[in-house]
Amino acid sequence: MSIRGQVMALDIPPLEREKLDGDLREYFALCEEKLGFVPNVLAAHSFSSAKLRVFRELYDELMLADSGLSKLEREMIAVVVSSANHCLYCLVAHGAAVRKLSGDPLLGEALAMNYREAEITPRQRAMLDFAWKATNRPDETGAGDRARLREAGFDERDLWDIANVTGFFNFSNRVAMATGMAPNREYHDMAREPAD
Repeated sequence: MSIRGQVMALDIPPLEREKLDGDLREYFALCEEKLGFVPNVLAAHSFSSAKLRVFRELYDELMLADSGLSKLEREMIAVVVSSANHCLYCLVAHGAAVRKLSGDPLLGEALAMNYREAEITPRQRAMLDFAWKATNRPDETGAGDRARLREAGFDERDLWDIANVTGFFNFSNRVAMATGMAPNREYHDMAREPAD
């Protein structure tokens, strides 16, 4: 675990903001406007504009682009994969996103502890069952698992998106844990009050 206040345990300082490429400076400014801070995962990648840009573009494509999966459902996958991997950074960051998108301050924690006990739809349960299995036993994932997703109402593009979001967070979890990436303290307070 990295020291509080640090971005990560590796001694690779983020690039000074004014040295980032213009589009990335704008992206950081947008993060500060929307969130009030720059997520440490972005700061960690910012020692290289090229690495930061690739990470950001893939994340944005998987998590924010048009999809048959809602943004909440994609964040739910992030939490369940991160729970399976015990990734503190992603559990904290994406748990906050689940709270915000769902308006339910308990849902993120329920998904992190045991998604099978969370109050979710059968469709979401099928999606998370797949993500859990693809994380813990990927070699056993096969035609039967895809058939269960189709039976739950997902189409072929949705299956692609479920698989890609699951894969991305397995990758991201491993990098975060291996580098001792620390979650921003601000995430802990986000969206704790029930929505009106």
